[in-house]
Amino acid sequence: MKDIEVIEDPQVAEVSLDPMRSRILEALVEPASAATVAGRIGAPRQKVNYHLKALESAGLVELVEERRKGNMTERVMQSSAGSYLISPLALASMAPKPEKYTDRFSAFWMLALAGRLVQEVGKLIAGAVAARKPLATFAIDAELSFASARDRAEFAQELSAVVDSLVEKYHDAGTPGARRHRLVLALHPELKKGAEAAAPASGIADTVDADKEQDHE
Repeated sequence: MKDIEVIEDPQVAEVSLDPMRSRILEALVEPASAATVAGRIGAPRQKVNYHLKALESAGLVELVEERRKGNMTERVMQSSAGSYLISPLALASMAPKPEKYTDRFSAFWMLALAGRLVQEVGKLIAGAVAARKPLATFAIDAELSFASARDRAEFAQELSAVVDSLVEKYHDAGTPGARRHRLVLALHPELKKGAEAAAPASGIADTVDADKEQDHE
């Protein structure tokens, strides 16, 4: 079972978004039969079987083993991944395009970058799994507080300068076959406790992007 599976097919995305099927996928993080799943989520077995067939056809659940129980064969299933993420490719024609936005302080540009990140890293993971090779990635997730908007702006400027300096120092455009990488940094306000998706009145987000390397395979 994969840790995370990125869904690119719109039909598979549609299957996964059904509330009952989402509950079944969650229940099948550990292998179980339809009867066991029905007990876990409090739904009729017949209804669970119906949704299991759709999930299996979409490749979201997999057969682990078959057990003989009297005159019947019990099928033990498991989710194909522990978690799922829907790629912008599932809505390819409507997916946000980073090149459409030019303001690095735009929250919409941040979302477009995040969407591209999901899309590209999802493909890289799939390729690495198929090739049975490790995928070299690096990420930082930190929380910090600013005493004022001015401090936040100065932090963004200093961070940009440091990243620009590092990119200039390590970027090698002359070595044949050098592997290109993409670097993205993002800064945004933390959601308040209990806030579903409320945006701060002063602005949805601030971003700092160091997208100096433009391509990876």
